[in-house]
Amino acid sequence: MSLVKYEILTKVAEVASFTKAADALGLTQSAVSHAVSSLEKDFGFALIHRSRVGVTLTSEGQTMLRAMRQVLDAQELLQQEAAHIHGVTRGNVRIGVISSISSNWMPEIIRIMDNQFPGIQVELREGDYYEIEQWLLSGEIEAGFLNGQKSEQYQYTELQQDPLLCIVSNQSPLFNKSEIDIVDLEDMPFIMTSYKGTNDVKVLLEQYHVKPNIRFELSEEVGIVSMISHQLGISILPQLVIQTLPPTLRAIPLKQGAYRTIGIAMKHNASPVTKKFAEILSAWLMEQKNAL
Repeated sequence: MSLVKYEILTKVAEVASFTKAADALGLTQSAVSHAVSSLEKDFGFALIHRSRVGVTLTSEGQTMLRAMRQVLDAQELLQQEAAHIHGVTRGNVRIGVISSISSNWMPEIIRIMDNQFPGIQVELREGDYYEIEQWLLSGEIEAGFLNGQKSEQYQYTELQQDPLLCIVSNQSPLFNKSEIDIVDLEDMPFIMTSYKGTNDVKVLLEQYHVKPNIRFELSEEVGIVSMISHQLGISILPQLVIQTLPPTLRAIPLKQGAYRTIGIAMKHNASPVTKKFAEILSAWLMEQKNAL
């Protein structure tokens, strides 16, 4: 059975659309539809549920998709190992990233990869920690950035500790402090980061039994900073996401010295290309650390 059909179904499942899948793969919509129908005929059951709002996988389709990804991953690994034996590093690697990593680390990492290993194609998929872990477990990505989650199903390597800082406006009574005791945040108007999975800020507040007055929960740091700029509350954010702040805001260290842990998670049978990506990433971070 043609692996091209597996690739087509995988892309349809990813974008939930025949049209978008066709555009992404450089095929006609009819070719994509025919490939899916052919797979359904071969297997003897429906893989796709079609409706006015789009396409979704049937339960049988979900089961087959996981198996297809394993086959495609095995094919990719086979090709990469052959290239590795010939002394050539080439192949594709899919990486799950959080927004602060995609904007602060990945541009330079990809530039290095492009210069040193032009045969490696890096694909990025942005999400929160929970989504990245699920993508890793389902085989949708080969590696992803997580904040400390460990599992027997993948290998996790800690990369960096990113300080958590209190963000306040010049109208806040905390603005002129050199450091802030987290207990002073009790009952204060607070803008909370919102995402699925382990929330570093919520864990920190719970650790010290602090209950601020949570006015809003937002997933985008830009929105949180804007709220603080309009004196609607304060927040705690990782240093990596607040490289620049308006002059009316300050990022103040916490007395408790809190931080989030950033690490890279990979499959246990990681491909040579995935290992090369992790190697380049670690070397670059070490250079950044030594330059400080």
